[in-house]
Amino acid sequence: MSRPRFEAADVLREYGDAFLAAHPQPPHVCSALNLIRICRTAALDGHLDRCPGCGFERPSYNSCRNRHCPKCQTTAKQEWLEKRKADLLDVPYFHCVFTLPHELNPLILQNKRLMLGLLFRSANETLAGFARHPKWKLEGQPGFIAVLHTWNQELRDHFHLHIILPAGVLRGTEFIHPPQARFLFPVRALGNVFAAKYRDHLLRVFKAGKLEFHGQLVPLADPPAFKHLLNSTQKKKSWNVYAKRPFGGPAQVLDYLGRYTHRVAISNHRIKSIAHDKVTFTAKNRKKNKTYLVTLDAFEFLRRFTLHILPPNFMKIRCFGFLANTNKRGALITIRSALGMQPPPEPSDDEPKETTPEKILRLTGLDVTRCPKCKGKLVACPLPHPERPP
Repeated sequence: MSRPRFEAADVLREYGDAFLAAHPQPPHVCSALNLIRICRTAALDGHLDRCPGCGFERPSYNSCRNRHCPKCQTTAKQEWLEKRKADLLDVPYFHCVFTLPHELNPLILQNKRLMLGLLFRSANETLAGFARHPKWKLEGQPGFIAVLHTWNQELRDHFHLHIILPAGVLRGTEFIHPPQARFLFPVRALGNVFAAKYRDHLLRVFKAGKLEFHGQLVPLADPPAFKHLLNSTQKKKSWNVYAKRPFGGPAQVLDYLGRYTHRVAISNHRIKSIAHDKVTFTAKNRKKNKTYLVTLDAFEFLRRFTLHILPPNFMKIRCFGFLANTNKRGALITIRSALGMQPPPEPSDDEPKETTPEKILRLTGLDVTRCPKCKGKLVACPLPHPERPP
């Protein structure tokens, strides 16, 4: 007997209204929660898949396509990775992580757009500054992809950037490889400069009056209290910057990117039970490589989930340096020429436009047009709507 499947949408359908009544949320958070709740249900309409051969019928409802929805990221991730294939270079790649200290978490939650924007900016300025400095014998422009994550395994707030960058920099028409094979720059030095830059930017926006302080954070609006907060983040362990060993090749880079780019706070397969106003899900201790169960009150589960809904139009994936959209095309042509790489094939305008079922088949291997019983061809029909009273 198969185990029942649980989803974040189930928690929202059962407890969402009561949670929002007890804990009012901003409009964009309410909208995201509602979309996740009704994703792939009759509320979003759809069509009926019918097999003329065996009579099989299956309703197929539309997706909400919200970027925080656990059910809507597979195709979006695969499409994004397909586009990134043309950007890969035949060089080693590094993965590093820039983490903000937890002492700043309450302030970040009230100023997500501003303070998470400073996270991207500080990481970019740090890597670009190291790449330009003669000490590290590169003196060029780096290129990298930064992906924002805001959670840990227990859905607590944990703000950090995953950065994937090629081993080398663009200098004029040359691609300069790093003299050391382990990493581009010393990680400890990167952490110190990153921390200093972020604190400096944060102090500037505070003095400019751009930060908001509500509720328990009102006392932090006083300059001495804010300075004390900044001083509390000067512990070296607060600014956790680390790097992993280089990837084996471009194929591994794509696989690794796929784990991070379109991940949401919790995947549905991690939710194991919803009962007695409790939600139980799995979490992983990466240091010990062990999986364990976490049980939360349903309201606490939803509170933690809402922590990770980003402001409208906030970009969680950003490209910098020679991979930035403004100069990527010309920069990659130059780098491929310097590396002796063949240019990627240009897409042809004569190729027929790919249909949605064809795209799903190519990206996921699932043929949604075939009957699961007799393997015949399914026909899309309108959903039968019950007659409504006049």
